[in-house]
Amino acid sequence: MNIYNYVSELQLGVGESKRLNCPNCNGYKTFSATNNMGQLLWNCYKISCTISGSARIRLSVDDIRDAIDPSVLDDDISDFSLPDYVVQHNDRPNVLSWCNTWNIDTNNIDIFYDVKEDRIVFPVVHGGKMVDATGRSLGKRLPKWKRYGKNNLPFVHGHGNVAVVVEDCVSAIAVGSEVYAGVAVLGTSLAESHKRYLSQFSTAIIALDPDAVPKTLAFAKELRGYVNDVKVLRVTDDLKYRRKEDFDNLTKLTPKE
Repeated sequence: MNIYNYVSELQLGVGESKRLNCPNCNGYKTFSATNNMGQLLWNCYKISCTISGSARIRLSVDDIRDAIDPSVLDDDISDFSLPDYVVQHNDRPNVLSWCNTWNIDTNNIDIFYDVKEDRIVFPVVHGGKMVDATGRSLGKRLPKWKRYGKNNLPFVHGHGNVAVVVEDCVSAIAVGSEVYAGVAVLGTSLAESHKRYLSQFSTAIIALDPDAVPKTLAFAKELRGYVNDVKVLRVTDDLKYRRKEDFDNLTKLTPKE
């Protein structure tokens, strides 16, 4: 089967994606196809399937106009405001103690406190605006992590040109710097919004926990249609533990300017 013809016949609009049964391995809903600004991207999420690829297609004038309109780009971002019970942390001892444990500087990182559920809350910011927040329980309350809004954008810390994809905010803060942007997906899978966000980077390094090798490989495969250079960092522990060996290996994977 000609996969390009198969994907072309789906007639995907700009920004549109479809999840289908794979035409190659017949995996149930494992085949994804996306029109990312005139670039058709497709791949199967099954590790054993080799189907993946991309191709450029012609955009109409309307497609181009919509693509550069910020209101269109932000269509999938719903309005968000913090609940009344999420407030400034005001140097509460339990918040400072937890942040000190993870080497988080509360003077340089915006955090809030959920007085109702005893959670430290990290804002998710997009375009200078808070669009969501995620809270980590400071006690034994479950779930350990809670999302407050419905937006699916990642938590990002750092201003670097190389994205390091991790699972949680603490790891993103540990790695975020002038060299790296720590991008926390805050879940078990890559959403379309994660992929679109990461497409702005020329290099993405996947650094999930050492027990998540299948997920790491799946993330890498999915991102290769969006990011030119995708690498996998085999860590000895989550980056939030700041192991020297892991950060040394991260440096080795980082492209030299």
